[in-house]
Order: sequence, then structure tokens, then C-alpha cells
Amino acid sequence: MSIISIILIVLATVFIMEWVAWSSHKYIMHGWGWGWHRDHHEPHNNALEKNDLYGIVGAVTSISLFMIGSPLVLGDNAWAPATWIGLGVMFYGIIYTVVHDGLVHQRYFKYVPRRGYAKRLVQAHKLHHATIGKEGGVSFGFVLARDPAKLKADLKKQRAAGTAIVRDAAIEV
Repeated sequence: MSIISIILIVLATVFIMEWVAWSSHKYIMHGWGWGWHRDHHEPHNNALEKNDLYGIVGAVTSISLFMIGSPLVLGDNAWAPATWIGLGVMFYGIIYTVVHDGLVHQRYFKYVPRRGYAKRLVQAHKLHHATIGKEGGVSFGFVLARDPAKLKADLKKQRAAGTAIVRDAAIEV
């Protein structure tokens, strides 16, 4: 494979992973996988959460793709693009860890952005945590964030429709 093809596969995978993360977060973590995700939405003093198991799922996915692409593992049956897809999944996992766990939840470092896109990411994710329970909610992505004012408006609509229990402080102007 050419280096251009490899770079394009890795970049496309990182881009696609935001959609995978969004849909997994909305339909799995806030659906049948709520048992692992619940503690992420509840106050606690633990260093680890059950929710961290989703990171292990991502790591196993990446490692599995490396194996599928490896001639050392599968010989002539190896599918080379899988290695580069696995690398993209790994890069997205690193981005997720730095942005979500580090910047937004400050698990690794203390920094509160005052402006720019980093501030928007933090605000959007705080609004995601504005709902009580798994129903409703906004901003299920991890790297792409909508305008916080629009997210607040969506939360007000969900509360009015009875599709979400929303903390009052989250949507007050």
C-alpha cells in the first residue's frame, strides 16, 4: 500500500470513529449498556468507573484489527488495511482519552478552557450530563460539539415533552 493510502485510511477511520462513538454512546451506553455507563453520570470519588470498560472494548477492537492485518498472525490471509484501520481506532481512543477524560472530566490534568473550541467541548459535555438517568440528553459525540445555546434549547424541549429529567441549573440562562 502507498503511504498516501495508509494516511487516508487512518484519517478516515479517526473521522468515522466520531460517528461510531456518537451512535454507541446514544444507543448502547444510554440503552442496553447503561449498566456500565451509569456511574459515569453519577457523583463518585473512585479513580475508575465501570464506564472505563468501554475503553477496553475500544482497545480490544484496535488490537483485533492489528491482528487481522498482520501476516505474522494470519499469514497470507492477513488483510493489510485492517492494520491501518486499527491504528485509526487507536488514535481516536487517544484523542477521546485526552479530550473527554482529561479536558472535560479533568481525570489527568486540571485545565479549564476560557475560550475557543475547547470551552465549547466542555460546555457541550456538561450539558450532556445535565439529564438525570439515561433518557433524553444531548451531545453524545466526544470530539464534535454543537453550539451550547442550541443544546440548552434542546434540553428545554425534552423537559417540556417529558422525554428527559433535566437539572434546572443546566438550562437556566
